[in-house]
Amino acid sequence: MNISAMIISDIQSDILTAEINKALYERTNFNMRVETLDFIDFHVIGRIESLIQKENLNEELGLLRTRAINLMIELKKIDSDLFQQLRQQIRIVNDKGLLLKEIIFKYLGTDITAIEQSHKVGYDNLDIFINELFSIQIIPEPTKDKEPEMVFYQKTPARIIFEMLGVAKIKPDDVFFDVGSGLGQVVILVNMITGVSANGIEYEPAYCEYAKQSASELNLSNVSFINEDARNMDYSEGTVFFLYTPFEGKMLQEVMRLLQKVAQKKGIRVFTYGPCSILIAQLNWLSCLTEKPDNFNRLYEFRSVIHENI
Repeated sequence: MNISAMIISDIQSDILTAEINKALYERTNFNMRVETLDFIDFHVIGRIESLIQKENLNEELGLLRTRAINLMIELKKIDSDLFQQLRQQIRIVNDKGLLLKEIIFKYLGTDITAIEQSHKVGYDNLDIFINELFSIQIIPEPTKDKEPEMVFYQKTPARIIFEMLGVAKIKPDDVFFDVGSGLGQVVILVNMITGVSANGIEYEPAYCEYAKQSASELNLSNVSFINEDARNMDYSEGTVFFLYTPFEGKMLQEVMRLLQKVAQKKGIRVFTYGPCSILIAQLNWLSCLTEKPDNFNRLYEFRSVIHENI
C-alpha cells in the first residue's frame, strides 16, 4: 500500500468513526461536536485537498470530500436547531441570567460564576457557544474608516466578561458602559446576568446595528447601543466602565479625562483588558485593585480615589 492509499484509508476511518458516534448527535454534547467539526475541517478535508492538489481529483477523493462535507453540514444543523430553540427560551423567560447560567453549564459543563483569573490566551468553546447563541446574523464589514488611534475590533473573550461580572458584583442601581462595544457581546452579557442598565458606545455603524439586532432577538430591555465617537459621549450616569483597548494615544487620554470628570462627583470602577491597562494604571485618579498591570491577557480592576481629593 503506497502512502496516498494509507492516507485515504485513515481518512475513511476518521469519517466512519464520526458517522457512527451516536453521542455526537445528542444536543447536549456541544463540546464534542466543536472538536469533531474542527478535526473534520482541518485534518480530514484538509488532507483530502492536499491529496487532490498532488494527484488531481479522482472519484474516490471526490466522494470522500462530499461525505466529509455532508457530515459537517449534519452536525452544524444540530447546533443551528439547538441555538434557535435556546434563543426562543431566552426571549420569553424573565430571569434570563439564571437561564443563561443553566444553559452554559448544561451544554459546556462550565460554571460561569466560578471563572477565575488566568493567563489563558485566545478564544475557546465558550466563545463559540456564546457567538452562536446570541445571533444568527452575518458579521458585517466595517463601513466607516477608523481614525489612526482607533484599534481594530476584536471580541472580548467570554471568560473575561464572566470574570469581570464575578469580581464587579454589580448592584441593581449601577449603570454599565462598554466603551468601544463592537458587536455588543459585553453589554448583552452584563445586562442578561445582572439586569442593570447596560450601554455600548460604538464608532462603527454596522457593528452598532448588529448589536441592536442581537439584543432585540433576545428580547432584552434596559440595553442601549449608541453609534458615536467615544470622545463625544456623556458618561455622567455611569458607575462601571469597561475598555478592551478600543483606542490608544491622545484619544484614550481624552476619554479617560471624561471618566475622570464623572469620578469627581462619585466613585466609579473601570475594568480594562489589553494594552490600555498599562496606560490607565498610570493615571493618579485611579487605583488598581489587581496586581501590577503588566499582562495584556488579564483583566484589571480600577477604582477612582476618593473623589473629593481628585
